Amino acid sequence: MYDNSRRDQATRATRAAIVAAGHELFVELGYPGTTVARIANRAGVGQATVYRLFGSKRNVLKEVLDIALGGDDQPIEVQQRPEVRAAFESKTPEAMLEAFARFLRLTLDRSGALQQVLLTSAAVDPEAAEMLAITRQQRHTGQSRIVEALMAGGALRPGLSASEAADVVYTLMSPEVHRILTTERGWNPDQYESWLAFALRTQLLAQ
Repeated sequence: MYDNSRRDQATRATRAAIVAAGHELFVELGYPGTTVARIANRAGVGQATVYRLFGSKRNVLKEVLDIALGGDDQPIEVQQRPEVRAAFESKTPEAMLEAFARFLRLTLDRSGALQQVLLTSAAVDPEAAEMLAITRQQRHTGQSRIVEALMAGGALRPGLSASEAADVVYTLMSPEVHRILTTERGWNPDQYESWLAFALRTQLLAQ
């Protein structure tokens, strides 16, 4: 029987090199300024290899973002990640929100620069605009589950509707707010995490 494990390992290494090159170039040049030719050259492969493995520049960016958001190249949905499942299983609402503040801090430490690239590129590139819209919708849907968990436990602040609460979470946990505080205002990651946990508690929980 033919053993293709070595070929699979080589393919995975090539994909990793292309993703690393794309990550660097997207941050350096933005989405419009990054081309498949530049990605291929930085990765040390031919353009045909990039197209064969990813199909398009858009798919390279998607893979780069997925890995930055998840922390690895495993095809695991965010909601099924151990950290997220552990957060939902927290013993108290306060502990759950603190766990999500920690999770988001680590996620945005990895992906914040790339998400800013996507945001600025969306203004001039239709593909980037489409990806940004999809990313935002997925984020709103995923983060709304935090509100659902609070409601299920009777912990949501009285007078705050589910829709309003979801919008609060979406805003506080946005990459835009993270960038304002950590990049523009120079907060360190610990400051950001502490503030986010405090803001989530005070805005969402019954006092």
